[in-house]
Amino acid sequence: MESHRQDSTDSQAAVPWLLGACCFASIASMRACDTLLPALADEFSVTVGQASRVIFVFAVAYGVFQLCFGPLGDRYGKLRVIALCALACVIGNGIAFVSPSLDWLVAARIVSGAFAAGIYPMAMAWVGDNVAYCERQVALARLVSASVLGTLAGQWVSGLIAEWVGWRPMFALLAGLFLVSGGLLLRAARGAALPPRAARQGRPALLGILALPAARWLLIVTALEGALAFGALAFMPSLLQRHHGASLSLAGGLTAFYGAGGFFYSRVAGRLLRRVGEAGLAGLGGASLCLGFLVFAYAPSLVWIPAACALSGFGFYCLHNTLQTNATQMAPAARGAAMALFACVLFLGQSVGVLAAAWVADHGSDTLIFALVGPGLLVLSLVAARRFRARAFKEKTT
Repeated sequence: MESHRQDSTDSQAAVPWLLGACCFASIASMRACDTLLPALADEFSVTVGQASRVIFVFAVAYGVFQLCFGPLGDRYGKLRVIALCALACVIGNGIAFVSPSLDWLVAARIVSGAFAAGIYPMAMAWVGDNVAYCERQVALARLVSASVLGTLAGQWVSGLIAEWVGWRPMFALLAGLFLVSGGLLLRAARGAALPPRAARQGRPALLGILALPAARWLLIVTALEGALAFGALAFMPSLLQRHHGASLSLAGGLTAFYGAGGFFYSRVAGRLLRRVGEAGLAGLGGASLCLGFLVFAYAPSLVWIPAACALSGFGFYCLHNTLQTNATQMAPAARGAAMALFACVLFLGQSVGVLAAAWVADHGSDTLIFALVGPGLLVLSLVAARRFRARAFKEKTT
């Protein structure tokens, strides 16, 4: 009996690490095709804009299927849903590995995006359920570390592998990561209790959240952030390859500094929050994004690119983590549904952003994407900062 209790305690202690591993694999899968776009365009004889369908459909599936997995997480337990979704992602990446055409690869990315939808947002919801709000931004920043490392792996490692042995082995590697992390988390989730019946609301919870004016405002800002930031991020490697003649591995390595900037944010998030507050973090994020994207767009040589990418990544996570921390409080009684809505609008926004950026890339220039997105994110962040500042002032005076 004592041994059984010890095993259960050890499994629960391992949950944050296993959540991080599943989130790492999920974000790596999401970003794996960014660097591969030119290679996919060459293999399937299409334009880079047409090849970007593999990113677009992933984002659409990821966004839409949030509406399924959020209520399921509230009803059956977030850890169980995360683990089963990770195991299902093995199928999508396996199909991608053997895809004989772009259409097959697009279908595989739909499967991967649909099941990846149940991982990172549910992990954030689990943090919201188990960590007090005053400590939540820092706890979420630790989860951000896993997603940042996933971004680095997805963009850089995919470029390295594609240059050495082709693009297909990247998907085999992702399938293996999902198999191990999902299997171990499912084992750890066996000891987790089912959620209370009050949390099992499903569709009514989603409608109730949408009825809240504060929630609607946050969701609109998040959708715009996704369209702007992720739409541009998808075309970072292709700009480096088109305009600077960078190889696949070099483009992926340079773009990975975006993740490095996010990782730096995760290390200093607590100190920054204490010094400038949520409003200050949002404003700092927008300013950093604007400057970083403009430098990236007009850099005369590759020497400027690492700093531009790192500054952009730091800025994105300053803004985004502030938004997602607030999202964990949209509906505490149905946090899975709330985070599902948050991720849904974020990635539906991304899908629109990728489509718009692909049109600009094919009919204009890659540079114009970043020249437009940078100032747009600055304006958005200032609007959000003003809202957070007004709320903080109201809470202080009441």
